[in-house]
Amino acid sequence: MKYVLMFVDTEQYAKDLAAMTDEERAEAVRQVERWFADHAGKMRAGSKLQGAHTATTVRLQGGAEPLVTDGPFVEGKEVVSGFCEIDVEDLDEALRMVRTWPGCPTVEIRPVETKPAGL
Repeated sequence: MKYVLMFVDTEQYAKDLAAMTDEERAEAVRQVERWFADHAGKMRAGSKLQGAHTATTVRLQGGAEPLVTDGPFVEGKEVVSGFCEIDVEDLDEALRMVRTWPGCPTVEIRPVETKPAGL
């Protein structure tokens, strides 16, 4: 079964990272890199995203001209900072993976649609 893991940063997590020493931050990065290496056989694709301030949002307005704005689509204290697609047996296996995630404090697990849209 395919799932997308969405890694969600919070304002507090960003503050905690900023407060770390260079060595502490480097160790945090090594832990995340180790996690990805440990699960490489289940990873299909993924990336770290640039900051929310780089986002461009397009709001489609039912036939009217789309509204294009800079910034993320929602105002909030949490923002998706990266994602990866995994191929695992079931949700339980995805949960076991995520329970060991050493990075940002929230990971959303969402199944990938397996049938063509509209069917």
